Amino acid sequence: MKTHNYRAAIIGLGGISDVHIKSLIDIGIPIAALCDNKPNHVAAMVDKHKDHLQECATYTDYNELLNSDSADGGIDVLHICLPHYLHAPVAIAALEKGIHVVCEKPMATAVNDAEDMIAAAKKTGARLEVIFQNRFNPGSQAIKKAIESRELGKVLGGWLQVTWHRDETYYTNSDWRGRWETEGGGVLINQSIHTFDLMNYFLASIGAPTAVYGSIANRAHPLIEVEDVAEGVIFYGDVKVSFFANNYHPYNAPVRLEIICEKGKLALRDDTATITYADGRIETCSTDDTTALLYGKSYWGYSHIKQIKAFYENLASGTGQLVCGEDGLITQRLINGIYESARLCEVYSI
Repeated sequence: MKTHNYRAAIIGLGGISDVHIKSLIDIGIPIAALCDNKPNHVAAMVDKHKDHLQECATYTDYNELLNSDSADGGIDVLHICLPHYLHAPVAIAALEKGIHVVCEKPMATAVNDAEDMIAAAKKTGARLEVIFQNRFNPGSQAIKKAIESRELGKVLGGWLQVTWHRDETYYTNSDWRGRWETEGGGVLINQSIHTFDLMNYFLASIGAPTAVYGSIANRAHPLIEVEDVAEGVIFYGDVKVSFFANNYHPYNAPVRLEIICEKGKLALRDDTATITYADGRIETCSTDDTTALLYGKSYWGYSHIKQIKAFYENLASGTGQLVCGEDGLITQRLINGIYESARLCEVYSI
């Protein structure tokens, strides 16, 4: 892969940043700089990957990073792995300098912030990529292909379910989770957003969500402000998709998603797809276990490297992006639309 000597920087060195670092190392993208406001996080990450990061510059202030020469070569791409509320301001600051941005989910905490990120990218021509890596899982690709082949006929409806476990220490050990101002919500915008994005991705041929009617509550986490359970219905025009999500389940149960069509059914259980045709045929597709061993927790998915590699390849060739800011905005509008519907206790048009 020709990368035109692109140099990357990573800001925010929590758990997910390690997946970005491994991906960049594997595809041969030099990491010019690391940034985190906690110096011990920077030192720990450099030590963990000392064979690859000894020469990279380190920062504790993103303004210093963006205004520096970053180890004598500058940076071309900034990977944002920060708490949710910082995604928009840091991305906009980078994009306005012409630096491409790869941003972890959620794109932002509010729709207007996501729109401002897209506007900043358009202004300078820099690329804005939103990480929704589960789109790249083999099972997801199999479902997408089956829907677009139209062999299953018209989509009639669907449902999705995410029931995971987050204990009190998940929140007490964090200085930003569990608060509306900094996390932007709870189980919807954090734990289950990937599954909502997959449904948007699968049903793109019938259009983006048009409305939602949902409810949220906090039933098992008294120490936090945000919701730990949500349910409702998403309207894709005349097609209805029901949803249920919570993070007080006893364990991280397999994510489940189904789409019912005129001539069959598509089902996703974690990353394994099952396609059932009306004539009795059944096809299955799942992730290669050897890939799974290399990248993160199972519920993060295993396809960061696929999306990141495709981003750099498309950047080098000048071809289109696979998950651009406008794609991320569709899911952002859906998640924030559920919050607005719950606040108003009525159907909310997206």
